[in-house]
Amino acid sequence: MTFPKAIRCLACFLPVTLTACGYWDAREAHRAQYEMIGMTTYDLQACAGGPNSTKTLNDTTAVWEYDINRSIPSLPDSGLIPASAAISAYQSIFGGAGASCRMLVRIDHDRVSEVHYAGDDDEYLGQDGICSMLTRGCARQPEGTMRDAPGIWPMGPISAFHSTPTPEQSPKATYSDQSGKYVPFYKHKPGTPLIQPAPKDGTIPDVPRNHGLINIQQGDNGLPIINNPEE
Repeated sequence: MTFPKAIRCLACFLPVTLTACGYWDAREAHRAQYEMIGMTTYDLQACAGGPNSTKTLNDTTAVWEYDINRSIPSLPDSGLIPASAAISAYQSIFGGAGASCRMLVRIDHDRVSEVHYAGDDDEYLGQDGICSMLTRGCARQPEGTMRDAPGIWPMGPISAFHSTPTPEQSPKATYSDQSGKYVPFYKHKPGTPLIQPAPKDGTIPDVPRNHGLINIQQGDNGLPIINNPEE
């Protein structure tokens, strides 16, 4: 759900109804994206179960896929305004709740290095709320190799409205033999290929990041850090 829709939802409901909107589910799903980084695959399977499928990328890297579907109960039509008509009208204005989530976990050297969500996984408020059903076992009873999330700020990594930043990955986990030899030159000249042979000195061209004037991140102590991308 987009931020303007979220504002309209908040205007329609009292804070006590945030749970029904999905705010806390969305926040917990994004909190898990932070706390699960670094945990062993043994601990991952202990609290989240075995994956629905796996894809081996190389001898140290794999992607594990978890899927879940939620059935949405129908309400009986009674009274002056049928419940189905009321729900349909609400969804046409504010958007509807999703019913499925796919969690993609990158495994690097038998450790969780990334957690991504995909699918029709938004609830009425926030993003990826359905995915909290996949991470609930780990969130409610954390394993020893999980880390604690830092303090929460409005623009910090733990939010109901956006996923946590993706951590940097090891070259082994991101580059195959082919993609290690050929890299993107984002400042290439017109008419020349974007993908070109890597420099012989082994350097990789910089990837453009954040064209804004201010970049706000969160430090390890939970306090915001403001960086100037031009520096």
